[in-house]
Amino acid sequence: MQLKTLITRAVPAALLALVTTTGLASAKEFRLGLITPPPHIWTVAAQSFGEELEAATDGAHTVAVFPSRQLGNEAQMMQLLQTGALDMAFLTIAEVSNRVPDFGAFYAPYMADDVGHAGRILRSDEAKAMLADLPQKAGVVGLGYGMAGLRQIVSRDPVTSAADLAGKKLRITPFEPIKDFYNAVGAASTPMPLPAVYDALANGQVDAIDMDAELIWKLKYYEHADTVLISNHMMFPMVGLVSARVWKDLSAEDRETISTLMARQLDGVIDTYIAKEADWLLAVEGTGTNIVEADAAFFQDATAEWDAIWSEKAPALSGLRKVADETRQ
Repeated sequence: MQLKTLITRAVPAALLALVTTTGLASAKEFRLGLITPPPHIWTVAAQSFGEELEAATDGAHTVAVFPSRQLGNEAQMMQLLQTGALDMAFLTIAEVSNRVPDFGAFYAPYMADDVGHAGRILRSDEAKAMLADLPQKAGVVGLGYGMAGLRQIVSRDPVTSAADLAGKKLRITPFEPIKDFYNAVGAASTPMPLPAVYDALANGQVDAIDMDAELIWKLKYYEHADTVLISNHMMFPMVGLVSARVWKDLSAEDRETISTLMARQLDGVIDTYIAKEADWLLAVEGTGTNIVEADAAFFQDATAEWDAIWSEKAPALSGLRKVADETRQ
């Protein structure tokens, strides 16, 4: 299949000229795509990476950052990375797990006790070693992990037990590990892009949402909630990727520079969430919104069902759980 045909299917027509007329591996201006809006921590890190790369290479290399799904959704950006039509991206591990199921192990319910523990798991040798499979299995090179903290639940209706979520339309990020978890809970998983979430919650198109603390606070989802369930039920990792086709044509020096600078920014993302997540949740609580705290026992049955499914799908799960046990404080 011709490259132009692949690109046409993967990106909006208005962007076709961008990805077809710009040089690929030889480009001095790398293109980096994200789904997050400009103020988001991931996007800010991507911009900082670009600034550092330009400075480190005396302007030889620059990075054009495309936030807010400008180059399509994550599945489309992954296709562009695989063909070499996109140079770099910060993507959720969710999209990677759709192609390499072992990465679904990162979403094991209650594997991380808190956001700091999630950071230690992502920084472990076990987690880093998993990146070695990406070039062969997904056509991308992984340079490190970031995250968006831990997942919480915002509900229009009262929630005092997992049973209260049964039958509810609950917005999720569209990928199998989260879908399997909420299927086990009995909720009606409803995939939905981030820009549509606020209005959907406000008008009752969905009854609840699975969301991180940063956006619950910054995008004011709590305004349309009876209950914010502080469950910390799942971590939400991100990975910094470079197209394997682009990577193979880079010099050893460029690879080293890009690897070092991107990994530093991704690590800074983890530090930011560790430092700020508690404050975001306290801010939400300060609005007077009903706060319900849920521990592992709250979702005990759903967690057991999820583990039964993913212990077969993702052999890496047992190793990551061992890391989690070893890094508890």
